[in-house]
Amino acid sequence: MSDLLLSAETGRMEGTRPSRRLRREGKIPAVVYGLDADPIAVSVAWPELRRCLTTDAGINALITLDIDGANHLSVVKDIQRHPTRRDVLHVDFLRVTEDQQIEVNVPVVLEGEARLVTQFDGMVDQTMYEMAILVKPTAVPQEIVIDISDLELGATVKVADVVLPEGAESAMDPDETVAIALITRSTREAIRRAEQGEAAEAEGAEGAEGADEGESGDEGESGDEG
Repeated sequence: MSDLLLSAETGRMEGTRPSRRLRREGKIPAVVYGLDADPIAVSVAWPELRRCLTTDAGINALITLDIDGANHLSVVKDIQRHPTRRDVLHVDFLRVTEDQQIEVNVPVVLEGEARLVTQFDGMVDQTMYEMAILVKPTAVPQEIVIDISDLELGATVKVADVVLPEGAESAMDPDETVAIALITRSTREAIRRAEQGEAAEAEGAEGAEGADEGESGDEGESGDEG
């Protein structure tokens, strides 16, 4: 059982007007479904729902719903919000068991400094901010951290490259891009300057080597004349 307990009231009327009335009373219309049981239309108090969703687990929190005295282990499967005010309009709860895998979206966080990229004025473009994974409800990670310290220019981090926590597996296309080290106009200029610098150093080294050989030859000739 989850430590997060949320009371859910049954018997609510369905439809737009009854739902608006509930929201004015500080309650959120919801439905509970899953585990081959019939869906149940319920309502939950908004302050209590907000409390459950503002833990470190966020929307992936494991919640025990108290419905008419019976406990239902669940997770939030979907939240419908007002398009402009972002108020919560409706919530879908999915019944789960502790030993079954569920699909959840977990934030993706890039960690470290890609020195091989930044030294040439490149940039790391993160294209995926959430990853869908399959994991047991009791083992959902707060975030998926990807170390980009060794990322090179032009390299791509794909879903298949991401190391997931033990017991979790990806629910996404393994070839989907998570991040890419972009080569910019500034990058090309930085590479050109570096190549010019290396070429100048090589020419300087060759010139110095030739001068050394010339001095060595002159010393040999003067020794022969003596």
